[in-house]
Amino acid sequence: MKLTARLQSIVEFVQKNSIVADIGTDHGYIPKYLIDMEISKLVIASDISKGSLDKTISYLEEENLSEYIMPRLGNGLEVIKPFEVDTIIIAGMGGLLITEILENDKKKLDSYLDYILQPMVGADELRKYLLNNHFSILQEKIVKEGNKYYEIIHARRGLQEVSSDIEYEISPLWLESEDSIWKEMINIRLLALESIHNDLEDKDSERSKERFIQLKEKISKYKEVLKIEG
Repeated sequence: MKLTARLQSIVEFVQKNSIVADIGTDHGYIPKYLIDMEISKLVIASDISKGSLDKTISYLEEENLSEYIMPRLGNGLEVIKPFEVDTIIIAGMGGLLITEILENDKKKLDSYLDYILQPMVGADELRKYLLNNHFSILQEKIVKEGNKYYEIIHARRGLQEVSSDIEYEISPLWLESEDSIWKEMINIRLLALESIHNDLEDKDSERSKERFIQLKEKISKYKEVLKIEG
């Protein structure tokens, strides 16, 4: 089974012989791959949508995987018991929604080991939540599909200091990476910020002036990270 670049990058963070909960499993591609490749011993495939989960169940029956993949209907971590799995995958959702899923079952979070999280948007909000709620970020990867960039975060419970708010947007782990794709992504974001900043230059409202100053500071930090002058 061949996965998309995004999904392939997600499963690469899963530990051998793990027991996994794939939250928002959709078609069940990740669970099937983890079992087929003998990466995981058991996978719980959960989804809030009955329609999506029914499709997954039919797919698992056709592939004779029902013994190794357990479908569950429900919202977020509500369907996962404490200590039932060691790895939580939450992918293909907004960063704020992922934070809500974690926050809604906060008492369970210490009972799982690895968190593999892939926000479609709002990765900065997700990092901020993680680093302010007793998580440490061990690994990150950016993958590009077409014109879209996806950020994948591997976190565990623990403490991690943040030296600047810019770290929520530009991970220190990227700076250590030999992969330059993060620079490509940040340069595109920088151009977008500069465009908005320029549009606000002649606006007179207090809100616009405040936003103008905020953007100027953020652009300066981006350029500092990218080592761009001016």
